[in-house]
Amino acid sequence: MLVSMVRSKLHHARVTDANIEYVGSITIDTDLLDAAKMVPYEQVLVVDVDNGARFETYIIPGEPGSGTIQVNGAAAHLVSRGDRLIVLAFGLVEFPPPATWTPQVVVLDRDNAIESILSEGRYA
Repeated sequence: MLVSMVRSKLHHARVTDANIEYVGSITIDTDLLDAAKMVPYEQVLVVDVDNGARFETYIIPGEPGSGTIQVNGAAAHLVSRGDRLIVLAFGLVEFPPPATWTPQVVVLDRDNAIESILSEGRYA
């Protein structure tokens, strides 16, 4: 049996823009993707800390070093510029999961710069 486990997380990513006209997805600075061990076009769950909205989408790579966290398409209705988001990526793991399993957790500051990495992801 497989169980879905949090693999990586961007914590308190600030929305830099919301574009209703764009065709879906969330655009994320590729430097942040690398730090969080996330990849372009990966499915993610996005949680808005400020209003409680939750939605699934996929990642579009953004300009490295830009701090971009842009919610696109219909989901843009669910956020406002400046909102704090938690972006979660998951992986399927054999049950029971390894005792050493820990997600990669990247905490961001108000400008979407990396404030800390709380754990180095260990998946086995």
